[in-house]
Order: sequence, then C-alpha cells, then structure tokens
Amino acid sequence: MPCERKPMRYGHSEGHTDVTFDDTGKFIVTCGSDGDVRIWESLDDDDPRSINVGEKAYSLALKKGKLVTAGSNNTVQIHTFPEGDPDGILTRFTTHATHVAFNHSGSRVAAGSSDFMVKVVEVADSSQQKTLRGHDAPVLSVTFDPKDEFLASASCDGSVVIWKIDEQTKVTSWPVLQKSNDVSTAKSLCRLGWQPKTAQLLAVPVGLKVHLYERDSWEHVSTLSDDMITQPINVVAWSPCGQLLAAGSVGGFLTVWNAESKLCVERQKHEKGYTVCGLAWHPSGRQMAYTDTVGSLGLLDDLPTASSATKTPKAPAVKAANDYDDLFDEDDDRAMDEGLSDTHSPAKRPVAGGDDDDDDDDDDLVPATGRVKNRGSFLDDENSLDAVSLALGQGKYGGGDDDDDGGTVAPPTGPPLPLRPAYEGPLPTPPQKPFQPGSTPAHLTHRFMTWNSVGVVRGYNDDQDNAVDVEFHDTAVHHAMHLTNALGHTLADLSQEAVLLACPATDELASKLQCLHFSSWDANKEWIVDLPAGEDVRALVLGRGWAAVATSARTLRLFTVGGVQKEMFSLPGHVVSMAAHGEQLLVVYHRGTGFDGDQALGVQLLQLGRRKRQVIHGEPLPLSCKAHLAWLGFTAEGTPCYVDSEGVVRMLNRSLGNTWTPVCNTRETCKGKSDHFWVVAVHENPQQLRCIPCKGSRYPPTLPRPAVAILPFKLPLCQTTTEKGQMEEQYWRSTLLQNHYSFLSSSGYEIDDEGQNQNQKEQQELLMKMFALSCKLEREFRCMELAELMTQSVVTLAVRYASRSRRMNLAQRLNELAMEKANQLQEEQEQEEEVEEVQEEEQRTPRSRYGQRESAGGHSSSRPRQAREEEPRGEEEDDPQETETLEADGESRKRLNPFARGAAASPEKPSPKPMSKEGRVNPFKVQGSGKSPSQSRVSNVLDSMTSVRRPAPLGGPSGKQSKGPVLKPLAPKPKTKMQSTLLQMATSKAANKKAQVNPEPAADRLKQPEVPPPDSPVEDSENKKPRTGFQLWLEENRKSILADSPDLQETDVIKAAMGSFRGLSAEDRLSWTERAKGQSGEAADLKKRKRAEEAGEGDTDEESRVKADENIAKKKKSLDTTAKLSAFAFNKN
Repeated sequence: MPCERKPMRYGHSEGHTDVTFDDTGKFIVTCGSDGDVRIWESLDDDDPRSINVGEKAYSLALKKGKLVTAGSNNTVQIHTFPEGDPDGILTRFTTHATHVAFNHSGSRVAAGSSDFMVKVVEVADSSQQKTLRGHDAPVLSVTFDPKDEFLASASCDGSVVIWKIDEQTKVTSWPVLQKSNDVSTAKSLCRLGWQPKTAQLLAVPVGLKVHLYERDSWEHVSTLSDDMITQPINVVAWSPCGQLLAAGSVGGFLTVWNAESKLCVERQKHEKGYTVCGLAWHPSGRQMAYTDTVGSLGLLDDLPTASSATKTPKAPAVKAANDYDDLFDEDDDRAMDEGLSDTHSPAKRPVAGGDDDDDDDDDDLVPATGRVKNRGSFLDDENSLDAVSLALGQGKYGGGDDDDDGGTVAPPTGPPLPLRPAYEGPLPTPPQKPFQPGSTPAHLTHRFMTWNSVGVVRGYNDDQDNAVDVEFHDTAVHHAMHLTNALGHTLADLSQEAVLLACPATDELASKLQCLHFSSWDANKEWIVDLPAGEDVRALVLGRGWAAVATSARTLRLFTVGGVQKEMFSLPGHVVSMAAHGEQLLVVYHRGTGFDGDQALGVQLLQLGRRKRQVIHGEPLPLSCKAHLAWLGFTAEGTPCYVDSEGVVRMLNRSLGNTWTPVCNTRETCKGKSDHFWVVAVHENPQQLRCIPCKGSRYPPTLPRPAVAILPFKLPLCQTTTEKGQMEEQYWRSTLLQNHYSFLSSSGYEIDDEGQNQNQKEQQELLMKMFALSCKLEREFRCMELAELMTQSVVTLAVRYASRSRRMNLAQRLNELAMEKANQLQEEQEQEEEVEEVQEEEQRTPRSRYGQRESAGGHSSSRPRQAREEEPRGEEEDDPQETETLEADGESRKRLNPFARGAAASPEKPSPKPMSKEGRVNPFKVQGSGKSPSQSRVSNVLDSMTSVRRPAPLGGPSGKQSKGPVLKPLAPKPKTKMQSTLLQMATSKAANKKAQVNPEPAADRLKQPEVPPPDSPVEDSENKKPRTGFQLWLEENRKSILADSPDLQETDVIKAAMGSFRGLSAEDRLSWTERAKGQSGEAADLKKRKRAEEAGEGDTDEESRVKADENIAKKKKSLDTTAKLSAFAFNKN
C-alpha cells in the first residue's frame, strides 16, 4: 500500500528551505529565506515557535539539544533546543555559509561556504577548527562519514571530494556534476548522503540518477534510477536503518529505493510539482518530512520499513504474453510490484542470470504477505486458482495452506508479517474545520474575529489583556467598543444591530452565546444563553432582526436579536461556515467524505422572512480541484458568493437555476506563489472585490491595520484577449451582476432604476457592437443569435444596419424577429394588465361574498372595478358579446385588449385609420378589435422606419399619440405613405384629402366628457363592468390552485390561473364565457340595446369603410419584401 501524503502547509516565505527532525522525532524544525527557524510539534501545529537567525537561513542541523544554522550573515550560529536561546557563533566565513551537518556523535559540525572552503568545528570548543581547501567554486553540501574518519563535499566546480578529516587532505575526487557559478544557479543542490551504521555507501545525486560509491575503494558500485524522474535529483537522505534511500527532485518527485535490492519501494509526487529542497527521515523510519522552494512543508506517513522492503521475493523471469496489467491503474500496479516502474519492476524485467524454469515462477507468484504480485502471471495459467478465490482465500488467511492442484501459492517463510489493507483507491480527505468568514486562526494571540462590511472585531489574548475590540466602518452606526473577554469568546459576528459572541464549552461551563444588542431602545442591551450539554457553537451569524447558531450536534438554532428562541432544525452534516444578509441565511456543511484532496460540501439557502422557504436544498458546493472553502458571504446587494483556497470567487446566478458562476480569480493578481488575497467584501454595483493583500501568508496581521485593495471582476471566458471575447465577457458579466435588481424588487426593496436602466443600456450597446463585428466577419447566423438577445427597439436598429450593409436576407430575418418580439412584448403587457385588473377586482370584492354572488346569479350587483374610471368606462367599453367571443377565440392573444387601461384612456386608439367623408360616425362608439383586418397589431419594421422619415400632417392619424409604449416603433402609421414611396404619387394626394377630414371627429371627441350623470339604478348598472369567463373560472378553481401551490402570492395565482384557463379548449372557454354573461344580468342587455340604438346608421358607414381598408391592405401585401428592402436601402431621403 502506498504511503499517505499529508496536505502541504505554509511554512516560510518563498525561497530555499531546509528541514530536519530532532533526536526523539517529537519536533519538526525548518528554516527558510525569511531568516526564521520554526519548531513544529506536528504538521498541524498552527503556532510554531520561531527563532530569527538573520536575513536568510540556508541550512540547519540538530543533534543532542544543539541547533546549528547557516545564514546569509556569513556565520554559523548555534542555539539551544528546544528553548531557542542563542549559544554563540561556531565559525565565520568571508561570505555566506551554504550547508551545515553534524557528525554521528554530535561533537563536530562541518560547514561549507560560498568562499570555496569547508570547515570542521568542535562543538565543545569552537576554537578547534580544521579548514579543508581545494574546491574551485562555492560548496553545495557536506556530509560526515558515520565513523567520523572521512568527509564528503560537493561543489559548484562539478566535483565531489572525499577528505581525510584529521590530515585535512583530499582522498579522491569525482567530476560528475554540472558546473555552475553559484549555489543559486546550480542545477542541483547535490545534498550528499552517507549510509548510517555500516558507512559502506556514499550516495551522490548525479542528474536523474543516484550513484552509490563504496567506502575505502571509492568505486562506483551501483546506480539507482526511476523512469518517473524527469528532472535532476536535488537531495538524498538515508533512513535511520541505513537500508532505504530517499531522493527529492527538481520536478517534485519523491522516490524511495531499497539500497540492497536496488528496487523502488515508494514513489510520490509533490501536489503542485514544486522543487523539493529539504528532506529528513523520522527517527522511527515511518515518516519523512520535506520542504519545497515556495516555503511549504509536507509529510509522508506510513512509509515501508526496511524489513518489508528486503523480503520482496523475486518475480517471474519472462512477462506473460498477454499483459493484463494494462487493465488496472497505475496505483494498483505500484502495490503489486512494490512501486516499480515498467523497466525496473521485477515482474517486467529479466532476472540476471538468464531465464528461470517454470517451477520457480510458480513458487514466486505470491509474496509472503499472501498477496498476488502480478495479475498477468496467474491469469494466464489455466491450472492456477481463479482470481476471486485466490484473493479471498490467500488475501484473508495469509496463504496458510498449500495449493494441492498446482502449487501456485507458496507458503510463508519465516515469521508472518502483519497484513496491510489491500485498498489502493483514492484516499479520503480530512474534513475541513469550521470557520467564521473574515476571521484569522484562533490560535493567534492577536487576531481578527470577523471583518465584514459593517466593521471589524479584534480579539486579544496575551499576558496583558484578554479583550474584544469592536470597530465600525461608519461611526454613525455606533461608536467603537472595548469588551472584556472573561468567558474566552472565540467566535464573533457583527451587524448594524448587534454584536454576537460565542465561547466553547469547558469542563465546568457550557458553551455560551452572548449578544450585545446596541441598537435596542431599552436599557437592557445584553443577553446570554447557555447551550445544552454536549453542544458547542461551531458557527454563528447575524441577520436583520435574528441570529443563527450552528452547533456540534448538527443543530441550527434561530434566535431573535432580542434573545427569543425561535425555530431549530438539524443539518445533514457538520457545519463549515454560515453567512447572512437581511432575511437570507446561507449554510455550508459537510455532505460526505471527500477523496484525493477534494472536500464534499453541501449548501442550503433559506429565506427567513414572513414566508419562510428554502431556496437551495443542499446541493453540492462547487470548489476548485483539491481546494477548500476560504470565505463565505453575500454581496452588498444580497447575492450569495464564496471564495475557495485557490482564489476563485463564485457567485450565485439566480437566472440560471441557482447555479454558481466564477466571477474572479484572485491568484491571477498575486505576484508571488505564496501571496494571497484575504477577501472581506464583494460589491456588484460597482463591480468590486474588496480584499487585503497578504505577502507570503493567507491572512493579514492585526497591526498595523492592513490596507484594503480592490480587484475587478472578470469571467473566465475563452479568448478574452480578442475583441469578440472581451465584449462577450463584458456583456455576460453585466447580465450576471444585474440579477440582484429583480431579486430585490421581488423582495420588496427599493431598487436603483437609473442604475438598472444604465446596465441594460450598456448590455444593448455591447450586443450591437458584437452584431456589427459579426456582420463585418460575414457571420449572419451569429448575427441572428445576437439579435435574439436584443430588445425590440435594438433589433430595429439592427435591421437598419443590415440593410445599409446590403445584407437583405439578414434584414428580412431580423424584420420577422422584430415583429415577433413586438408581439411577445404586447402579450406580456396585456397579461400584466389582466393580472392588475383581477387583483383590483379581488381587492374590491371580498372573497366572502363570492358564494353569495354566485348564488344570486345575474341579479347580483357588484362594486365597480375602478371608481375613477367608472363613468368613462361605461360609455367606452366594447360590447360584452364581442369581448367574450374574442376571449374564447384562440386569436385573442394577438389583438388589442379592449379592457386594457391604455384602451380605456385613449378613445382614438382603436381607430387609427383616416376617417372617410361618407358620413358622421358616433365619436363614443368603440370599435371591436376583431372587426378591422387593416388594424393589425404590428406592421412591417421597414414600413415604420420609412414612414418616420417624412413628417405627417398635423391633425392626421399620425399626429395621434398611441399609448402603447411597447409598440411605438412599430405602430401603424398612415398606410398611404409607403405607397407614396413605392407606388404612385396619386395615392399620396388621396391620403392628404383624407387627413383633412380628421379634425372634425377629433373636435367631437373632445366633447366626450359632457355625459349626463346616472340618475337611475338601470343607468348605474351600465357603468359596472361585467365579469369575464376567466374571472368566473378563477373564483371556482382558486382553492384547487392554492392547494397545489400554497406558497404562491396573489399575482402568481392569477398568472397560473391564466395559463390553465388558456389551456382549456375553445368550447370550454366559450361555456365559461356564456356563464359569465348569464350572471351579468339585465343591465348588460340594456347596455347592449342602448349601444345598438346609438350606433344607428354609423354602423353601415363603418362596414363600408372597413371593406375599403381591407382592399388597401391587400394591395400592400402584394408588394414584394425584397422590393421594400431595396427601396429602403437606397432611399436618399
């Protein structure tokens, strides 16, 4: 089984580092280019002891309570361990020391320097020194012979030299290294290693291999290599037993060989591929610490022992013809052949001495552990056991019994070894610990307990003081506070109403929650709650008027800001972090166990207003590969967002099914690999990410007060260096960051209409720019895709641009799209007006009277729908018979709504065509929208654009302002104007004559308010608008709709009812319409008869005028669209 690679952690700032264990293995000691030596109790120690030894520390050695360091101050210093007290200077050089090493007994120290010299100093008496001269370049490394007779050194001059210490003479030299001018420019540090105990072998890293030289003869006896190593080996280290040799390379590979069998027994890769520059074995031989050139510290645990490595039996001589190893992954093969590469695996390499016979092959198929070594060897053997029985029997019992059939499994020899787990798949990831957003680690004596958009809470826990300081960004909210921390609070949150603190439980006291409600109007502003026994506060948060606390019992408890306990519920897993904004609560928790460095987190988003509901139901939280959650919160506008440890900022996209979209990557702005940005706030308008730059760390210090930097948002779209990619990124970023307007509006907040309109304007401008670019590139299909995203008015501009660009096919398609969008907009407008009317009807007619009205039938009287429109509507409403027929007809969606507010307020809108001279027409007569074919909802875009170019006569139909704002660019203009452009001029003259007749009816319409007030119940009933079939259907089916969706608001109920009503067949809708007519009573009949009498002879004139307009429309339809486009494109006017 491969060893466990612990996640690396920050140890020093970026640069060269070194590492070693103490004699007991209790401490890990590291040094770095920041000049500090840090003493770690374990890899998880968040508060290591630090000793400053100079500007930079290049190397260290530890033996028998003495810590020796080589630094940039040209000295070799000694400190006591573990106290870290200075104990003098061992020796000095004319330039900085590069490497130091203790001998086996700890009585001597060897040090190399960039001044080409090597010194051997007695620790007890530093005046006794021996200087070894002979190198022609800076010294890279030194190592003692365990017998304290020889010393080996490597230099930038390319040589490895063996020295006789007592005689201070050179014994031998091997020019095996690549030459360089300085240690910083050397391809490899060439850290030498002398085999402990036996002292027979000297390991020298040479390029991609390790050469082993024999003592006394100084001959090159063997070479250790691995095909996975592609860059030079930097450092080697022997295990305490002297039988295993570890090597770390520039490419980040960590390899362990068995020096006796020369086989690779372990292979690991640095999680980020950085150069390994420090390597040290634990005294037990089961762990190995390593450091890299970016200052990180790592640990390999559960390494193979020398006994397990030496008892590896030999493998079959010849590889089977059918290689079944390819069916399995590399990790499984590594355990099968003890981690060897393809060329160095005993199962794949011929054994020295030629081919063995088949009997030997059968005896060696299974090692002493009872585990099959090579699947290919036994799967090809027809007489051997099947794979399942072999794995179950031998893997479970250790190969206790011999196999009578073929002798395939060899009995164990010698004492049985402990069985190791056979699982070699992905390893589980340790779960992330809970944290408070905007806080620094709890082990620090001075730390940020929280930093958010309201203020900063600092915690101090040192010898002088144990207190909490609260500082507000805006002092108008509250003045700064200094609170004593007698309870030992470790968690805090801050809002504009209160400060919330929590402390963990102790042996005597329970975990406590303390709230300082400074915005309270009474005198008692503080309350404390004790949590039940066995529960600790893991995360807390403050909302608007409430507080939430997540505990170790996977329970989330809600409180009011005044201290009243509210609802509580259980979480699916242990909480990781929480955030709040207004009435929103965001909870992130562990939903399972992650593997291979990934965290398995879930997220819940709840609305805690009057109507409590869950928006996100525990979906997985997306994170970068092998990353953990670093910050969680809301934007200033209320959109959930978070940051992971890789610096990726993600924001909730409500318009795309509550998905998470990356909007920024802070790592792209970092200058160094160990630099980070500590996020404190996110704003959507303006688009800003407020964070604190941290040099060489993940979090800032409390003093001095860190400065806040502002980073821009940038979506990770493809090809953002091109003009097209930049505009696409700007458009979708603007679209994503304006979603909060609709959310705030639906939540009852006031929104910035000016800012929203400005965003929409910018989006349409970007779409038009991309449209022009696509036209230039002759991408007409792409132009249509962009036009789908445009508004109707911008599509009209696109039609003009395409026509001017001589792209008639594209202009025609855009014209059709513009008409379709105009129809859709008016349908939406009509639907909104119907919803508003139904809402007003519901408000004016109590629900309790529904049953009475239904039972009363057509004789019941109801209040008018709108009092302010009572009298005008009584005269202007269309015939109910015609209205209900249109409602039942499928074409009703494509016609003007006679009950819309715009229709009621503008009497001239239903008849925009010119008036004829054939007779007077009743000015109060409202024409049915289905009577005139010439009065279509929209007209050709090109027609409307051409008609705008020529002014219309005052008082004519074009001078009448239509109140349909959506259809204004496409409103039907005088229909003779296009004919004057494309046909004869005589038609234009006829249109002018018709236009002169219009002022008289217009003058008559101005006299409309002179209507006598109602003086009888019959006349009063005329002003009361009859109910429609839809309203009657809604009254009877409201309960069923609310039963299916009880959380729907009134507007949503009406919309859902309208959809269901429209889904009925035409016959059903007509039947409901007839029922509504029956309930309207005799008043509706009187109203129809009165209108019929008033119409009189005008109806006959109206029908003749309608037929004339139909003939005109037919003539216009006969025109070819290409001719219209050509006339428009080449029209000079």
